[in-house]
Amino acid sequence: MAENGFPSYKIILGSSSKARQEILAEMGYEFTILTADIDEKNIRMEKPEKLVVALAEAKVVVYEGAIREKPTDKEEARQFLKDYSGGLATVVGSVLVTNLKTGISKGGYDRVEVYFHDIPDEVIDNLIEEGTVLHVAGGLMLEHPLIWPFVETVMGATDSIDFVLVHDKQGW
Repeated sequence: MAENGFPSYKIILGSSSKARQEILAEMGYEFTILTADIDEKNIRMEKPEKLVVALAEAKVVVYEGAIREKPTDKEEARQFLKDYSGGLATVVGSVLVTNLKTGISKGGYDRVEVYFHDIPDEVIDNLIEEGTVLHVAGGLMLEHPLIWPFVETVMGATDSIDFVLVHDKQGW
């Protein structure tokens, strides 16, 4: 153990996710960001839970059975947000930790249900104009200060909220 009580090994975060960076920083960890230059759209799995683990950073959103990636433009982002309004989102996040000396990896996923109030068109317009929603899976950052007031209920741990899956009443 190092002097500060933390293990004396180097942490490399293989994700450019601001939320993941904030979590590690709030926990007091020092880390280096090193992301892989891969085309995540070429990695496909039928089940979202398996896909997020395969991607090791859970950049997946499903709505009515279709996987949603980052919006391609402002209109697609607007439609995504309108779809979430008044609905249920199931957040699926994953973590994969690899010991680079031994090659041993451990990981898994977590699910959280999020129920939304109606999101006013003005809020959606402001989110589109601000632009962050154009750079995240499914066009949705639950921790965004403009979205959070419209979260009605969270069933599960809020620190699991990083990526969103939305399903219809029939399931996935």
